[in-house]
Amino acid sequence: MEGQIIDRGINKRTGLHAWLIRVPNGTDAKGKRLYANRTIHGTKRDAERTRREMLAERDRGTLRESSRESLDDYLTRWLEVHKATVKERTYYNDAEMIDRYIRPHVGMIKLQKLSPLDVQTLYAKLGDQGLSSATIRRAHAVLHHALEQAVRWQIIGQNPARLVKPPKLIKPEMCTLTEDEAVRLLDECIYDQYGTLFHFLLMTGCRPGEAYGLHWSDIDFDSHTVTIRRALSRKGTRSFLSTTKTSSGMRTVSIFDESLLESLKQMKQERKERQAKLGKPFNDDEYVFVSSKGTPLNDRNVIQRHFKPLLKRVGINEDFRLYDLRHSTASLLLRLNVHPKVVAEMFGHSDITLTLNTYSHVTPGLQEEAAQKLSNLLRRR
Repeated sequence: MEGQIIDRGINKRTGLHAWLIRVPNGTDAKGKRLYANRTIHGTKRDAERTRREMLAERDRGTLRESSRESLDDYLTRWLEVHKATVKERTYYNDAEMIDRYIRPHVGMIKLQKLSPLDVQTLYAKLGDQGLSSATIRRAHAVLHHALEQAVRWQIIGQNPARLVKPPKLIKPEMCTLTEDEAVRLLDECIYDQYGTLFHFLLMTGCRPGEAYGLHWSDIDFDSHTVTIRRALSRKGTRSFLSTTKTSSGMRTVSIFDESLLESLKQMKQERKERQAKLGKPFNDDEYVFVSSKGTPLNDRNVIQRHFKPLLKRVGINEDFRLYDLRHSTASLLLRLNVHPKVVAEMFGHSDITLTLNTYSHVTPGLQEEAAQKLSNLLRRR
């Protein structure tokens, strides 16, 4: 009989026999034989069945030495390696996802004991906490990625997250401005410290982070264009500067709104004069949109201290997000019959399908308008 079954006596707590099963599992670099050990509680027949299962796992190359490492400890090790392979912002987002949503619920479970049911239960708990399906799916993506690495490192035989389906993505209803609301918002922008920023977002469709990362050298006042090259975001007191989300995200957008161009020119001139008084040279590689102290913008401060009060003053629902200015730009352009391909390029979408799927709420009206135009054309014949 290959392998050993060792009687460890009766467990006083359970009243069951404890058995240690040892199976030879190759040799180390010096030729010393290695063993895989597993302890079970039950009958000798259970122990014999476990021995056969371990031998079968060994022959398949999936037998793993038992480990007391918890999922919590493993994730700490994984994050150290993960940090060197991704952008800084991605690392901190993934670490935050683990700390907030994964460790508190399943971190104490031994990595090798983590089951698909444990993972499924985790997602159910997150749903009970009121988290959106999008957030739960992001937590699933991080956990799946981490456990997939554990399989490659041969710590576990299979990835339990691979056997679990995250909740179906439920897209929240998109909020966009009507033409009248957009006009009222722009009229009120002239009274706010960051009004030019909000004006810029609505006229270009840029993501807020792309606007925060904009340098003066990215704006060509002669050709009326702005080139989007990077994005700036913050986590707590840390700022993260990264390239655009995709290669198509690096793009040049036209600006033909004279009031916006004049506001930007005035901002630049005032910045030059302010820095000249302080004896500081002006640099075209400085950020366009900064705080009153000249530091990179804090998204939360901009929203809570300026954008929300602005919405309230013009009578727009305060649930409207800063990012929804981007959605509003796309919706308004599509309603003006701007070709979706042009909108996709302007927004840095890698595929026109993404644009059409994201703003599908607009297309039914466009289809009705197209059908009406065709009908009117054919009636004249």
